Formats: sequence, structure tokens, C-alpha cells
Amino acid sequence: MASGFFALLDDIAVLMDDVAVMSKIATKKTAGILGDDLAVNAEKASGFVSSREIPVLWAITKGSLLNKLIILPLAFLLSAFVPWIITVILVLGAIYLAYEGAEKIYEYFVPHHHTESKIDSKPLTEEEILLLENGKIKSAIVTDFILSIEIVIIALGTVLGQPILNQIIVVTFIAILATVGVYGIVALIVRMDDFGLALKTRKNTIAQFTGGILIKALPQVIKTLAFVGTIALLLVAGGIFAHDIEPLHHFLNGFPDIIKEFILGLIGGIIALGIVLLFKKIFKKK
Repeated sequence: MASGFFALLDDIAVLMDDVAVMSKIATKKTAGILGDDLAVNAEKASGFVSSREIPVLWAITKGSLLNKLIILPLAFLLSAFVPWIITVILVLGAIYLAYEGAEKIYEYFVPHHHTESKIDSKPLTEEEILLLENGKIKSAIVTDFILSIEIVIIALGTVLGQPILNQIIVVTFIAILATVGVYGIVALIVRMDDFGLALKTRKNTIAQFTGGILIKALPQVIKTLAFVGTIALLLVAGGIFAHDIEPLHHFLNGFPDIIKEFILGLIGGIIALGIVLLFKKIFKKK
């Protein structure tokens, strides 16, 4: 009896050791998407009245958790019964990531002429504010759903071939990290300017100086996250292309992996963006 109990403990220890190693690999693979998720959600959660930032962020976080509850069981079922489709979804996700990265670069370099709408100078009613807020929350949750699919599938792609229990533990850990970690950091970012304002009211010169820096830093932090997220999107997409598309295994062999993956991601993104822009042009003419 005792030997059986200790054997069970040994099996659990081995399992947790394997899970820890696989979780580390999966976290590295999904780091780019987590960075993009962070940048996107920091941008979407900012711009609200100070008193509403945390309630709005909490509403988005709950939506994100619900997204994971929907996506995870479906992902595990696919992995158990049709594992080959995970690679297909992974490559399709990579095309979307490459497109998104290339689109951001395109929008940065190509001037866009936005039509300015006349805005009523009348202050919004409480009902109108809530309606606008709910619209932004729904938009953020939809964006989170797309990013969550990518995160889960990329994490699952790192543990394909492993026992289903290991897959469940590793991918669920990444999903929780993606929600709690990302939205926890977003909460700190969106409150940065409020913390800065609080410091500005202090009589201490150093506190006032620090507060001023925090207030000015918020938009720069969000811009930096957006830039890093764009590069990460192309790197993650290129990495998937390089590892999961056979003809691309030996593409640019003499180059460092990071350069190779960036080039592949950029090429894939340019092709995807070109196709999308072509279709938009055709339908616009019609």
C-alpha cells in the first residue's frame, strides 16, 4: 500500500516536471501574441472616465474568461479526435497574424484620409455614455476572442503528441496566464495617469516630478506596446510558417532564426494584405 502511494507521488512529480518544461516552451511560443493582446487591450481599456476604467476592464476580463471557457474544450476535442486540423488552424492563424502585422505597418506608412464627422458639443447623457461603453466592451471582447483562439492553438501546437492530460494542464495554464496576467498589467497601465495625478498633488518635489513623468508616459507606453506587438506578430507568424510548412523549413538557412522568421512573417503578411486590398478594391468598384 505504502509503495503504491509513493509510486503515485513519483508519477505526479514526473507529470508536474513535464508540465513545467512544456509550459515554459508554450509561454515562449505565445509571448508574441500575449504582447499584442496586452497592447490591444491597453488601448481599448483607456479613454474612459477614471471612475469607469476598472469596471470596464473587469467586464472585459469576464468576457475573456468566457471566451477561454468556449475555446478550450473545442480545442481539446479537436486535438483528441482530429489532431491534424490543429496544424491547419495554426497556419491559418499565422496568416491572420502576418496580415495584421503587415496591415499595421501599411497604415503607419501609407497616409489615410479620414472623414471628420461633426460632433455635437452637447454633453452626453448617462444612458448615452453607458451605451458607448457597452459598445467598446463588446468590441474588446470580440478582439479578445480572436486573440484567444490564436493563443490556445499556438500553445496546443507545442504539446501535440503529448498525453491529453498534459495538453489540458499546459494549455489551460497558458489561457489563465493570458487572462489574469495580461489584464492585470493592463489595469496597472490604465491607472498610471491617475497614480501620476495623485503624486502631482503631493508637496514633495520628487513625487510631483515622478507624477508628471507617469502622466506623460502613458500614451508613449501604449504606442511602444503597439510597436513591439506588431513586430512580435510577424515573428510568431514567421515561426509558424518556418516550422509547419514543409517547403519553408530550409528557407534562408544561413540567417539567424529571428531574421528568417521576421522575413517569412513579413512576406506572408504582404501577400495576405495585398489579397485583402485587391478584394476591397474590386467590391468597392462594384
